[in-house]
Amino acid sequence: MLTGVALVSAACDTLFPDAQDPPLPGERLSVMVHSRTLAADPELADAEILLPPPSINPDWPQAGGYANHAMHHIEVGDSLNEAWSEDVGESADDEERLVASPIAAGGMVFTIDADTAVSALGGESGNKLWSVELTPDEEDDGHISGGLAFENGQVFVSTGFAQVIALNAKTGEVNWRRSVEAPMRAAPTVRGGRVFVITLDNKLYALNAQTGETLWTYSAATEVASLLGGASPAVDEGIVVAPFTSGELIALRVESGRVLWTESLAAVRRTDVVSTLSHIRGRPIIDRGRVYAVSHSGQMAAIDLRSGRRVWDKEIGGLENPWVAGDYLFLLTNDAELLCLSRKSGRVFWVQSLPRFEDEEDREDPIVWTGPILASDRLIVAGSHGESYAISPYDGRFLGKMDMPDGVSVPPIVAGGIVYVLTDNASLVALR
Repeated sequence: MLTGVALVSAACDTLFPDAQDPPLPGERLSVMVHSRTLAADPELADAEILLPPPSINPDWPQAGGYANHAMHHIEVGDSLNEAWSEDVGESADDEERLVASPIAAGGMVFTIDADTAVSALGGESGNKLWSVELTPDEEDDGHISGGLAFENGQVFVSTGFAQVIALNAKTGEVNWRRSVEAPMRAAPTVRGGRVFVITLDNKLYALNAQTGETLWTYSAATEVASLLGGASPAVDEGIVVAPFTSGELIALRVESGRVLWTESLAAVRRTDVVSTLSHIRGRPIIDRGRVYAVSHSGQMAAIDLRSGRRVWDKEIGGLENPWVAGDYLFLLTNDAELLCLSRKSGRVFWVQSLPRFEDEEDREDPIVWTGPILASDRLIVAGSHGESYAISPYDGRFLGKMDMPDGVSVPPIVAGGIVYVLTDNASLVALR
């Protein structure tokens, strides 16, 4: 088992510094102050967590990393410092939000801002290579877009203007535009020359990546209300697993759109208006023949990819996708708790509570957390209050924090040993 590296809480410009630095003087107070709603399994109290060694991933070509959203254990440096920071466009506000993480491929990083402008930057230098505004001439600004994906030299963009657009990754030139029936709030998933997008009215499109032609569609049950943002489908082994705002999880053949199985992650017990939203906003993961998914309304399940049989389920709700590594799953819950679960059984190894409010005493200014990502023995989560935390994946121990230029609403990504963080004021920060 590799040893986790400490994270500084004072300098705010260095992430994961030398672990031998002397501790700061003063009384130690826990930042994890609220009571827990979940508890670790007592039988697993002494269990040793063994993770696979980290490995370098050169690219992060779409939301969730690769098409199956299983990124495992990523390698970064022992000490991460800010290499560069670049303004990538229009920042988020009360009407326009940033809901899409960056992507990275071919030595470039691509972002989409709050005005649907896509930018390409050099991954090592941060130099702006090109930028293109994708708002149609007949539309006003103010639409929330879906996100980005990359394959074979093209960047695919899903937009709030009900269009899927393919761009030349080198120049930003539009290769094709395809109109669909409703806006999108989730990034595309691309695999094997097919682009998969889900619209706000719960319709899944499979498009030809070269022409934009519709290959097939599938319509799920519509939902009157949903949460901001959406989840991209997961694709692996010739199967696309699509999550919907209705809480439905549908597996279909990539080639034909034929339904293999359906599942519902809607909660049986609902206690308030918000909990009735069964939206699956966290991306499902396909890993070693199983699908892992969680709904907002309090259902998490492991499902056999081929048969649709539930392997296990837990009453856990979350808005972020799980992270799988080895025999473990890591997850942020609706109650600002970070969990480590068994991939095989769903049993809980440890629980760590995160701050829920910027003002804990008066319970004001709720914090929205995003992540986690697992990078060289640290789970990294980021919050809407402008702080990123590092937590040990082995026992949930808090390692430290780092200040960001602004709040963070989308998960960081890692490519080529660099951690990229997109903040709400449209600053892309590279940590290396």
